[in-house]
This record gives sequence, C-alpha cells and structure tokens, in this order.
Amino acid sequence: MVKLNKIYTRTGDGGTTGLVNGSRVSKADPRMAAIGDVDEANSAIGVAVVALGSAEPAPALTRIQNDLFDLGADLATPGEDFAPGEMTLRIVPAQVTRLEDEIDAMNADLEPLTSFILPGGSGAGAALHLARAIVRRAERTAIAAGDHVPLNPAALAYLNRLSDYLFVASRYVNKMADGDVLWVPGGSRS
Repeated sequence: MVKLNKIYTRTGDGGTTGLVNGSRVSKADPRMAAIGDVDEANSAIGVAVVALGSAEPAPALTRIQNDLFDLGADLATPGEDFAPGEMTLRIVPAQVTRLEDEIDAMNADLEPLTSFILPGGSGAGAALHLARAIVRRAERTAIAAGDHVPLNPAALAYLNRLSDYLFVASRYVNKMADGDVLWVPGGSRS
C-alpha cells in the first residue's frame, strides 16, 4: 500500500531519481524517459476516459490506467528476473492477451479498413488517437532504454499491443458517433 504524507522530498534536486531497489539514476536516463512517456500516455488515456464518460470502453481504459502504473513500476525495477512477486510489480503475458481479446471483440463490430484514417472523429475518438500516438512514443523510448538495461519483454509487448488497442478503440468510439475521418491522399493539392 502506498502512503504519501509529503509530496516533495528534495531528493531529486540534484537531477537524480530513485528506482524501486533504492538505487539512483539521472532523471535523463533512458529508463526514466520511458517511465515519463508511460506516465504521459496514462494521462492522455485519462483525458479519453473523461471524454467518454460512462460509455464503452471507459471501464476497460480505467483498468489499463492501473496496468500502466504497474508497467511504470516494472520499468523502474532493475534486474533480469521478470517474475512478479508480492512486492514486485511486473507485467505478465496474460495482460497482453487480455488486450488482444478486447481488441478482437471491438474489431468484430467494425467494418474492414479501406483507407488510412485521420486522428479525429468524435472528441473521445480524437483523445484515443492522441493517447495511441503517445503510447507509440512510450514504446519507442522503452525499447531504447532496453538497449541499455534489461527490461521485461511482457512490458514491451503490452505497450505494443496497447497502441493497437487504442487505435481500434478510437474506431469503435467513432462508429458510435459520426464515423472515422478517412485520409484522402493528395486531396488538398488543388
């Protein structure tokens, strides 16, 4: 259980931050860039949840936000043992599979794509597209961090699948509104 009585600690004033095991790294460390991008993605998903209200897939997105906190903790845990424990948060393959199952369920109600789509449509759809783009960046920075330190392969797979999930969720939400906005190649040249 997390208990925060004091928000500022002053321990990061010198440009370092603590990892789960108590070691300190630069706030500019590639691992910290990935954790920051995951946090930003989580915030963008929060905006999408607000735009959706109680509509689907808001409950699943709230669960995903919890997963992303776990994923941030996973990235902040040094080592090569990626098994979860009582005090160790790790993303597990079942979380990736759940995303895949939910993608398939939403996609079953959608027409096949005949064009690329523009990020937009409804307000909630646009918010999901923005979250998708941020998750893709988080995935890139996590992969870059993985070039320097071992990272949980399930965490990387989760980020990859989450961008797919958010793309399909945006289409699902837009279907309930005015539909997707289709890309018209070269449509504004004249």
